[in-house]
Amino acid sequence: MAMHRRTQLPGAHPLARALVLTAAATTALAVTAGGSAQALPGSPADPPSKRDVKAQVEQLYEEAEQASERFNAAQEYQHRLQSETGSLQGQVALAQDELNRLRGELATVAAAEYRSGGIEPAVQLMLASDPEGYLARARSLDQVAEREHETLREVVERQRRLDQRRAETSAKLADLEEARRSLAENKQQIQQRLNEAQKLLNSLGATERARMVAQDAREAEQRATRGTDRLDLGTVPPASDRAADALAAAVSKIGSAYVYGATGPRTFDCSGLMYYSWRQAGVTLPRTSQAQAYAGQRVSLADARPGDLVIFYKDMHHVGMYAGGGVVVHAPYPGARVRYESVNAMPVSGVVRL
Repeated sequence: MAMHRRTQLPGAHPLARALVLTAAATTALAVTAGGSAQALPGSPADPPSKRDVKAQVEQLYEEAEQASERFNAAQEYQHRLQSETGSLQGQVALAQDELNRLRGELATVAAAEYRSGGIEPAVQLMLASDPEGYLARARSLDQVAEREHETLREVVERQRRLDQRRAETSAKLADLEEARRSLAENKQQIQQRLNEAQKLLNSLGATERARMVAQDAREAEQRATRGTDRLDLGTVPPASDRAADALAAAVSKIGSAYVYGATGPRTFDCSGLMYYSWRQAGVTLPRTSQAQAYAGQRVSLADARPGDLVIFYKDMHHVGMYAGGGVVVHAPYPGARVRYESVNAMPVSGVVRL
């Protein structure tokens, strides 16, 4: 994909007419009550300042995104548990069927011995009216006895394996139930933070909210363009054709809404945009920003090339795609749509080349 040195900035117009908070809160495995925003200063009658609201909303969104990435990881784990549990349950059913078959064979032998009066098979052969065939039949008897003993051993071993599979299945089911419980709890916690943010935003009024959104978009544009009216993505080419395809997919989604847990094609969270874009290039990434941080080769920020993943913050809870010229394309947070952003707008944790 040819990268123009200077290009118009898509999505640079006001990114939303009103700040939309998504109720599709997809949540985390751990959001503590201690991370909630501080109380507004002053008495309840004092109107909060725009600066206070903006700072607290940004903090709530950051907590929500941290939680969302942990939730994405938990959800991925839950899906894996469901698959493993289903496989184990299938193995248990097959093992039980085979065990029943082997037990049926032993029951048939036992019934035959009972009908013969309980006489040992060797005695029956010795009393038979065909002494000439005795030796041949004795050899057959040894073979039958050996097969019976082998069947018994197999029954014992299969029972042991079946018990082990059942224990594994029970443990997986318990883990699955715990994962479901945690997801439900943390979804509620994320929604609480979104509600808190919405309450703060509502305190400003619709006009002021729209101004704040527009200002946020303008500031992001100024950071990305370094105060000019055009975007300079430089001339460094992508690291590969696949990276070029992934970047083209990400850029095509500029203007798309941010929704926690979304992976496209119309809405995204930060790691969901990376997941979607690289899927268009034929590569399946891990679902979370933390896992994506280890999905490829680490390179320095100075050596970053278009299509590389840029991981942000110490706990790696945010990710964008390097577009060139010190600019990334990313899904920021609720209310702000997919857009270009200066790579220096957030602390960089690492750069990953796929």
